[in-house]
Amino acid sequence: MEAVAEFFRSFWVVWMTTLFLGIVAWAYWPKRKSKLQEHADIPFRDDE
Repeated sequence: MEAVAEFFRSFWVVWMTTLFLGIVAWAYWPKRKSKLQEHADIPFRDDE
């Protein structure tokens, strides 16, 4: 049972690392730069 628990513990580390790197790659993908820049500028827009 301990071996199974150790396997799943290491599996979750790999899964979370892959998920994190995927999110970072998605956020910094050059195609999304203009859309993300629009979202980043929302607080600086004038309230007219």
